[in-house]
Amino acid sequence: MSRFARDTAVEQVAHNLWRGNLREGWRIGEVPNGGYVLAVAGRVLGEALGHPDPLSVNAFYLAPAVLGPIDCRVEILREGRNTSFATVQMSQQGEVKVQVTAAYTDLDALEGESWSAKPRPEYPAWEECIPGAQEKLEFGREAVELRLVSGIEVFSRREPDGSGEFRGWVRHRDGAEPDAISLLMFADAFAPPAFTLFGLVGWVPTVELTVQVRAKPSPGPLQGRFYSRHLTRGVIEEDGEYWDSAGALVAISRQTAKLRLPKTG
Repeated sequence: MSRFARDTAVEQVAHNLWRGNLREGWRIGEVPNGGYVLAVAGRVLGEALGHPDPLSVNAFYLAPAVLGPIDCRVEILREGRNTSFATVQMSQQGEVKVQVTAAYTDLDALEGESWSAKPRPEYPAWEECIPGAQEKLEFGREAVELRLVSGIEVFSRREPDGSGEFRGWVRHRDGAEPDAISLLMFADAFAPPAFTLFGLVGWVPTVELTVQVRAKPSPGPLQGRFYSRHLTRGVIEEDGEYWDSAGALVAISRQTAKLRLPKTG
């Protein structure tokens, strides 16, 4: 069993109630990464619903989660022939920490036309991107390996480049191949693009995260583009696009976050 599979494993403890255990290795400081927490909910939904794969998963982060057990209560909204819908309420110590709403499907059964307004960006190969200063990007997420191809200056010279964007590769550090559930975690694996605007300062907590899964990824590292275009009175969006090693678009994401810079003077 891979580390990701073990650390997102859940067990059913009652009717419509599952329990997971948030573990070290997926944190930002002391707080479990939001994408990792979402992946735990994804495991629960995969067991609770008649369809196996996430199609669109949305989470509101009501309060910071902590390491340890987390209860996940499921309400099934509708189970259709092609798509199932449900909510998951994730609680710790008597407090609701995350509220998730999701649509699940069978990704292997999807069929229809494909189109994209912009091509997949060209990156140097994973093997050509040498680990280095970008390792600081993990902030305690030692289970994930990232190799940046842009935005690295923020970590090497600690100078913002003003791009509002990180580009690079990401994979499980233990070499486990990506699956549909791991896309929920990888969608939150890059550092906030605001760091390219202001440097490694402040805090950018996620209020809401939505991940749309388009296909099961092929084996190998994922190619990601994580960027922001608008910062408005401290509120910023963070958009992500993720391609697999075969060049297929496998997920897109959007977050709403609040930028909190240190007070000066």
